[in-house]
Amino acid sequence: MSQSIDLHSHSTASDGALSPTELVLRAHSRGVKVLSLTDHDTIDGLTEAIAAANTVGIEFVKGIEISCIWNNTTIHILGYGFDVCNARLQELLAFLREARWSRAKQIAEKLHAKGMVNLLDKAISQQQQQFASNNGPGRPHFARAMVAEGYVDTTKEAFQKWLGNGKIGDVKQHWPSLETVVDILHKSGAWVSLAHPCQYNMTRTKLSRLLREFITSGGHAMEVVNGFQPAEQVGKLANLARDFGLFASAGSDFHYPNTWGELGLYRPMPEDLPPLWKKLGVLH
Repeated sequence: MSQSIDLHSHSTASDGALSPTELVLRAHSRGVKVLSLTDHDTIDGLTEAIAAANTVGIEFVKGIEISCIWNNTTIHILGYGFDVCNARLQELLAFLREARWSRAKQIAEKLHAKGMVNLLDKAISQQQQQFASNNGPGRPHFARAMVAEGYVDTTKEAFQKWLGNGKIGDVKQHWPSLETVVDILHKSGAWVSLAHPCQYNMTRTKLSRLLREFITSGGHAMEVVNGFQPAEQVGKLANLARDFGLFASAGSDFHYPNTWGELGLYRPMPEDLPPLWKKLGVLH
């Protein structure tokens, strides 16, 4: 079902396929009235997205999706409406930028050992085609570079053989702790939400532990709906949001056009849950 509010999307500033401007224009064409750009570990795309949103009349919410570690598991935290000039937030973003560059170099070295040469430069070229990002290239950029160089036929093959979980190019990152990330976002004035909780494949008991520590650290909300996740997951997360008194958020988690995570396209959120967007100052 098409929705008018989308609080989870990605552009070429991280691992999306559309530039920030293209993303906003596509959202507008699909009837989205309120949009947040939540690129991974960067706010590089926000200025361009805000300008495009002002042009077409979309209400825009500053956003970011930050990676962190909790109990040896990578967790994603969404932040909204923060002060982009906050000193601790800027320090965190600089740390994450350096970490992503280190990871990109390690991926390139591992692939070079398998005969795929100069892939870092090629991945950077793929990344910069639509947006001049300061972030190091991610696995999707390496996948596109591998296709361009003829090492694989498709990006899907690149992930299946070389870049997917457990493969040689799956370099694990040393992210900051959940407590650190949530605290920094909270003190930068952000509304803080736990992204796609069901993607962590946790038992209810473990997920409840995560939520308790998330709330203690300063978290406000959880993403009850993420694209077209199974309806039973929406129900499970809605119950947890009720149990923990959390605000509820929803979004498409858009990366590429014409896929399951299309802009404004996600399952309806239960009407009894308090929506996070009511706290973000939007009119819808």
